[in-house]
Amino acid sequence: MRSLFVILFFICFCPFFVNPLSPSLNDDVLGLIVFKADIQDPDGKLSSWNEEDDSPCNNWVGVKCNPRSNRVSDLVLDNFGLSGKLGRGLLQLQFLRKLSLAKNNFTGSISLSFAQLSNLRVLDLSDNGFVGSIPSDLFSQCGSLRSISMAKNKFSGPIPEKLGSCSTLVSLNISSNQFSGSLPLGLLSLSGLRSLDLSDNMLEGEIPKGIGSLKNLRAINLRNNKLTGEVPDGIGDCLLLRSIDLSRNSLSGWLPSTMQKLSLCNDLVLAKNIFTGEVPEWIGEMRSLETLDLSENKFSGQISDSFDKLQSLKFLNVSMNALNGSLPEAMSNCANLLCFDCSHNYLTGGFPSWVFKLGLQQVLFSDNGLSGSIENAFASSKENSRKKLLILDVSQNKISGEIPFAVGDFESLQLLNMARNSLTGSIPAKIGQLKSLSILDLSENRLNGSIPSEIGLITSLNELKLEKNSLEGNIPVSIGNCAALISLSLAHNEIIGSIPTSLAKLSYLQIVDFSFNKLTGALPKQLANLVSLQLFNVSHNQLQGELPAGAFFNTIDPSSVSANPSLCGAAVNRSCPTVLPKPIVLNPNSTDAAPDTIPQSFGRGKKILSISALIAIGAAAAIVVGVIAITVLNLRVRTATSRSAVALTFSGGDEFSRSSSTDGESGKLVMFSGDPDFSTGTHALLNKDCELGRGGFGAVYRTVLGDGRSVAIKKLTVSSLVKSQEDFEREVKKLGKVRHANLVGLDGYYWTPSLQLLIYEFVSGGNLYKHLHEKSSETYLSWNERFGIILGAARGLAHLHKMNIVHYNLKSSNILIDGSGEPKVADYGLARLLPMLDRYVLSSKIQSALGYMAPEFACKTVKITEKCDVYGFGILVLEVVTGKRPVEYMEDDVVVLSDMVRGSLEEGKVEECVDSRLQGKFPAEEAIPVMKLGLVCTSQVPSNRPDMAEVVNILELIRCPSESQDELGDFV
Repeated sequence: MRSLFVILFFICFCPFFVNPLSPSLNDDVLGLIVFKADIQDPDGKLSSWNEEDDSPCNNWVGVKCNPRSNRVSDLVLDNFGLSGKLGRGLLQLQFLRKLSLAKNNFTGSISLSFAQLSNLRVLDLSDNGFVGSIPSDLFSQCGSLRSISMAKNKFSGPIPEKLGSCSTLVSLNISSNQFSGSLPLGLLSLSGLRSLDLSDNMLEGEIPKGIGSLKNLRAINLRNNKLTGEVPDGIGDCLLLRSIDLSRNSLSGWLPSTMQKLSLCNDLVLAKNIFTGEVPEWIGEMRSLETLDLSENKFSGQISDSFDKLQSLKFLNVSMNALNGSLPEAMSNCANLLCFDCSHNYLTGGFPSWVFKLGLQQVLFSDNGLSGSIENAFASSKENSRKKLLILDVSQNKISGEIPFAVGDFESLQLLNMARNSLTGSIPAKIGQLKSLSILDLSENRLNGSIPSEIGLITSLNELKLEKNSLEGNIPVSIGNCAALISLSLAHNEIIGSIPTSLAKLSYLQIVDFSFNKLTGALPKQLANLVSLQLFNVSHNQLQGELPAGAFFNTIDPSSVSANPSLCGAAVNRSCPTVLPKPIVLNPNSTDAAPDTIPQSFGRGKKILSISALIAIGAAAAIVVGVIAITVLNLRVRTATSRSAVALTFSGGDEFSRSSSTDGESGKLVMFSGDPDFSTGTHALLNKDCELGRGGFGAVYRTVLGDGRSVAIKKLTVSSLVKSQEDFEREVKKLGKVRHANLVGLDGYYWTPSLQLLIYEFVSGGNLYKHLHEKSSETYLSWNERFGIILGAARGLAHLHKMNIVHYNLKSSNILIDGSGEPKVADYGLARLLPMLDRYVLSSKIQSALGYMAPEFACKTVKITEKCDVYGFGILVLEVVTGKRPVEYMEDDVVVLSDMVRGSLEEGKVEECVDSRLQGKFPAEEAIPVMKLGLVCTSQVPSNRPDMAEVVNILELIRCPSESQDELGDFV
């Protein structure tokens, strides 16, 4: 075996010696081995790199050689989980043409001079943790480089001026870093540059006036910097430009008229700057435009009639400017328009009749001065256009008249907002035909009549806002069929009658506001079952009786129930009248025994008790005995728990240093790293306010260690099933060695025979379930965030499977999101701690979220393997993309998510399954293959499901299809 010392000696001192061995035996093999020695490879991805091999060209993973010279030409180690700093071993690869180390965990500054790699064409160091400035000599000799990507790192300082010496550069991407200073003029000498991405940095100053010298430029992205000044006239000389993104800067002035020469431009995004002047007439000459975003600027004047020339336009956003006048009729010629947002301007005139003829998916006209009726616009709509409209927001205008009856024909609507207008009449019953509607807001109008019972047909409804109208009648009982309802506001109306008991069926309900109405009767006791309630306002009504008894109602804000003179309870500071039972009357002088009495002797006289009286007395005695027994048991449990907590306070140790002995009193605490003072956190075990949640294995609490570090403590509630201490510790220590960026780390444990605790890292961002299903529509996850969560969860699971650990309990509530938006898989491997749990207990207790469970759980003859996790992951993928729960209960049906998506795929409508909040904001070329992958993972036959390593590769190909389009196969 070659000595590593010899290898290192050779690499370090080879410039001073003539190479005595052939290049294939030394430069490449030894260079790669030294590179490997300098880094960490936790997943063993580079295990095929063997220093005994004479050449790396045969089976070394990530290595590709030139067949003629037998020298390494490509080194592609993307997403290998590698970490550490880049060593000098790479400089021995003198024939290297492509170096790609993207999506790893490399850190430190760049100290190598890639100028020594004279044949290098492609350099990709993106998506790592590199820091510091780029050395000035890094690009001192880069005449052969064609593509440089250092995106998504933490580089800082100025962009090197010497980048201008890379004369053959075609693509430069250094986005998502912390570069500062001005744009270097050296970039203007890159005459062959086609793509320039400097977005998401801290660059300042003006865009160089000589930018017109980049004649071959196809795409320029300077989004989200601190650039100032005007857009230079020279940009119009870049005639090949197809994409321009200058958004989120402080650019000002008028747009240069030279831009009209950019006839090939598809995307022009100038949002969130301070551009002034009128929207230029010449913009109609940019006839290839598909996306035009001028939002959040200071444009004034009217929308130009020249927009009718933009026949390819799909997305038009001119919102949040100072535009006035009416919407031009000429825009009816924009036949391909899908999304039109002109909200938050000063537009006037009538509602345009052509809007619903175009087949638009999103119409956003809110906060303007549009007036008149919208009846004609609805009546003139075409049938095929009605099926396409997803979002209609005309709120905060001056629209009058009634809500058109034809609104019910727009069956695909997911958001309908007509709030803050002057609408009159009643809510049409046909609105119940909008089966896909998630948000209905008709608040602050002049609507009258009763709420139609057909509202209960909209089972997908998340938010219903009808406040500040003149609505009458009762709250329809059918509202209880809106199973997905989260927010319900009927405040400031004239509604009468009682609150229907059916409201208690809405388990996701968080906000209820019935204030300022004329409601009567008692509050249904069943409302105490609404565990998600955050606000329940019934103030200023005529309700009576006692408040429901429950966690929320026990602490309800008194203002939420005020001005109901007949309501009673602690919240209104009014005692409820006590109802006493009829007393039992005994006649000691009676000698007649009734048929239902028996004689009893009390002292000297005889008293006759009826059978019913004896039963009552016996029942009372049983209740007293039960209360006493429960009290004693609770005292014992609290004492035992307190002893454990006290023991925990004084126990501690490092697995590799010390740990206290185990006995019935003190217990044993082991921390896998460090020796923090745990005593400051023990109160959390008994403090309900510190509880984060409960699951199949037990409750989880947040606490802070003595060193200031937050941790999450899982207190197992299945102690009777836990293994012996020896087996328990062996399994927990195995889990403690599992370390991955997408897995929640286990930091330690605590053991007594009656109490077991698992100590995890604390993840601050909550779980995925809450992000998908419990947050308001204003804070929904973007497509990039969802894709990142899916990919991160897949990587975490793949790492678990590599260590022969099956999760068993994958679901969205077990995917945590950290402060930077990265997913972390939690609750993995716990089933191995409980040998008495068979698959049926697992499926009923642990796999509590119906829909994630693989079908083999129901069959004793089928082995439970990692493919069960793959099935659950497939369901998770569909849940993330669609925003729907794995199983949803309708009035007369149960909708299984995987069946729904599979049916839509067969009908060619799978794109309609994507979360309504993402409409128009997701790439179909990614979303559809991801859903197909989810369906493949949910195959009924385990062997037909891919393994998680394959899933990760497929997801990466979906995100970057150009790298290997053929490998996507049927997923595209």
